[in-house]
Amino acid sequence: MIDFEYLRPESLAQAVDFLATFGNETRVLAGGTDLAVDLRQGSVQPNYILDLSRLDELKGIELLNGKLCVGAGVTLSEIYESTLLQQYAPALQKCAASFASKQIRNVATIGGNVAHCSPCADTLPPLLIHETKMVLRSKKGSREVSIDGFASGPYVSTLRPDEIIVRFILEPSMNTNFADFQKIGRRKELATARISMAFMARQDADRSIPFLRFALGACTPTPQRMQIIEDYLVGKAPDARMLMEAGDLLAERMFEITGRRASAIYKEPAVQGLLLRMLYPLL
Repeated sequence: MIDFEYLRPESLAQAVDFLATFGNETRVLAGGTDLAVDLRQGSVQPNYILDLSRLDELKGIELLNGKLCVGAGVTLSEIYESTLLQQYAPALQKCAASFASKQIRNVATIGGNVAHCSPCADTLPPLLIHETKMVLRSKKGSREVSIDGFASGPYVSTLRPDEIIVRFILEPSMNTNFADFQKIGRRKELATARISMAFMARQDADRSIPFLRFALGACTPTPQRMQIIEDYLVGKAPDARMLMEAGDLLAERMFEITGRRASAIYKEPAVQGLLLRMLYPLL
């Protein structure tokens, strides 16, 4: 049994004051859905658990000065139920719909999902296509970093021990008419993603695509924007052949990152097929 001291600060200022001294000995608790597993497995052995789940400074979803602001303490259920996200970040809202079970969605937070830096984190591909910025807070002040590059490897991030993720700032999808998130797991429900994708695009009346963003998750060490797909499709009116070629390009890029392993025999057609299924509405 791991022996630790449980603390629940009354404010964000109180929390960062504590982390300034004891950050290296502390694990932050938001929803606890990942932390509880790590504690049970003994992969982390903190002296302190700092519970941020009731801090109002980490809550809320709002459109502010043309940007979408999502608090790090917002739960996946709140993301799924948000009409604001349904309108301006539909891929993120859709990813919440298939995230684990309803019970887990009720407590799991977007901040915790990102901070854990799992390669299969569902929220990361949608956040990548919205070119999300993260506001991090410590006793020294606040800093803003890009979500792209925040995960430096599987379960490793650039978050310092004395910092807390406060909010996410997304570029809203103001002029897009297509957006989606899809994933493949070992079963249809309650499944960890083996492959995930998110995209948003604008398609004109002549079917050409002047704008597209695309991200791949779960099958690379960290979820990534796939510029190769964006460059290939932007400016074109796609047909079935183009989407099949885009699938080939995506699989090739994935193997450039990961190397061709034994799993390639199923991952290659799965990646190609999921891209085709997700982008099919553009035809």
